[in-house]
Amino acid sequence: MVRGSSRIARIFGINPIIIGLTVVAFGTSAPEFIVCIIAAFNNSNDLVLGNILGSNICNIGLILGISALIYPLRVKLKLLKIELPFMISISLLILFMSINSIISLWEGLTLCLLIALLIIYSSYNAFKETKEVEEEFEEFIKSDNKLALNIALIFVGLVCLSVGAKFVVDSAISLAQAVGISQFLIGVTAVAVGTSLPELAISIVAAIKKEHDIILGNLIGSNIFNIGIIGSVSVIKPIIVSSDIIGFEFPVMILFSVFLLPIMKTGFKVERTEGILLLSFYSLFILFLIYLK
Repeated sequence: MVRGSSRIARIFGINPIIIGLTVVAFGTSAPEFIVCIIAAFNNSNDLVLGNILGSNICNIGLILGISALIYPLRVKLKLLKIELPFMISISLLILFMSINSIISLWEGLTLCLLIALLIIYSSYNAFKETKEVEEEFEEFIKSDNKLALNIALIFVGLVCLSVGAKFVVDSAISLAQAVGISQFLIGVTAVAVGTSLPELAISIVAAIKKEHDIILGNLIGSNIFNIGIIGSVSVIKPIIVSSDIIGFEFPVMILFSVFLLPIMKTGFKVERTEGILLLSFYSLFILFLIYLK
């Protein structure tokens, strides 16, 4: 689905950086979106929040950590000076919105509006990036003028995604009931890792090709879109947030996001040692979560 939509965007002459930061980032967040929509209609608020919070933590702790282990990352993308602070700010905002234990329709609309404004701003600034960065994205998002084939890829991808998401939600609910654990724990671990596999696949390929800007651009973009998914779901149906999630998982997601700031201040570089540190933090989070729940 991501390949088809990216290539169609290239056919219509859209800047490859814009495609990478919007089409690809949103596309890799599509599993979270479909899973959360289905879970919301199944009255599984904990599965919705577990999937999004777990995916955002997984993107930074697990996927960025693995990418840095494959090859140390040097990032030249100027847009991250805006996107990273925005990701942290919107994470803090959604925590603030959750303090009254509910994310309402109007709060969801606010989140969607803020992300839409960011997309417009990022698209405008993408044209100010260096030629080197644009060539990196262009190499990753190769053009293909076969319009019918690309439309077919999108269609097949959407069908498979929808069917797979339905199985994921049904299986997660059944597993939680059978084993006697919360849907949130299933969502923040197994479901979150599963729906983050597109980000993992793109990041591994980009790391092998040494296309470092794509990795952080995709992961930060996906994290922002994931929070937008909470906004979208709350527009359809207000999301109830438990005090336990407000007190632990939300702060952990914010801490993982803030941890990227030192990377920004050290020449846009993620060394293997920092990758190991990220993986260690993620492992501790999972172990502590299982013990806590």
